[in-house]
Amino acid sequence: MTSLPPHDPASVSRRLHRRLVAELLGTALLVTVVVGSGIAAQRLSPHDHGLQLLENSTATVFGLTVLILMFGPISGAHFNPVVSAADWFLGRRHGTGLSGREALTYSGAQVAGAILGAELANLMYQVPVDRLATTDRAGGHLLLGEVVATAGLIALIFILARTGRGALAAPAVGIYIGAAYWFTSSTSFANPAVTIGRVFSDTFAGIVPSSVPGFVVAQLVGAVIAVCLVRYFFPSIADIADDIVIPHEHQDRHPAGGSGAVTSHPRSTR
Repeated sequence: MTSLPPHDPASVSRRLHRRLVAELLGTALLVTVVVGSGIAAQRLSPHDHGLQLLENSTATVFGLTVLILMFGPISGAHFNPVVSAADWFLGRRHGTGLSGREALTYSGAQVAGAILGAELANLMYQVPVDRLATTDRAGGHLLLGEVVATAGLIALIFILARTGRGALAAPAVGIYIGAAYWFTSSTSFANPAVTIGRVFSDTFAGIVPSSVPGFVVAQLVGAVIAVCLVRYFFPSIADIADDIVIPHEHQDRHPAGGSGAVTSHPRSTR
């Protein structure tokens, strides 16, 4: 059977589907790591909250690093709506990065994956899957922590790509999030999809639904701050929007008036 040419709409659709599945699975497994290790930490060290956080953050560092390495070549391993939104915003005028439609579908896949990941962790540890989190995370100091955590994450990702060090994104992002567990008051959710997913587990890693809107707004504010800083330091940042989070296979969009064709080839690191 003859393979479809790269310009064929069906071929383009299949590539997008693969990327969305990668984002769904990657985000699901990330939340499974966060929630599952939180449950394990709570049970292994029931009277030591510091040790619980150490166990939870250590698992997240390793898990996130591995997941970026696994899914990065397929979808870029965003696993985070604010990363996808920043990628679209910075590349929109130059035809690089995600299109608006892709950013929306990425975000939908990430949120769905986060919910599935929380429920998977619940099932593995025999936690009721029909019970929402009751851990209240309200307070201006926690929201400030989310602004700081998210701004640092977005700035790190784009600066690594812009300076030709995108291949280091997997360990760097993992290490940053692990550190931010400790230096931010909110323990660094830094991700709207993960925040929503953690609502669905009434455990150590959970967040009560009423705390979610504040966290998401704080994350968006942090992303805006990071985008402004990155554009200030690197005016040509749009050139590397295709390389977020790590160099991977992507689609080239032709300018308006062209053929509208989409091709796929390895991204380069600049």
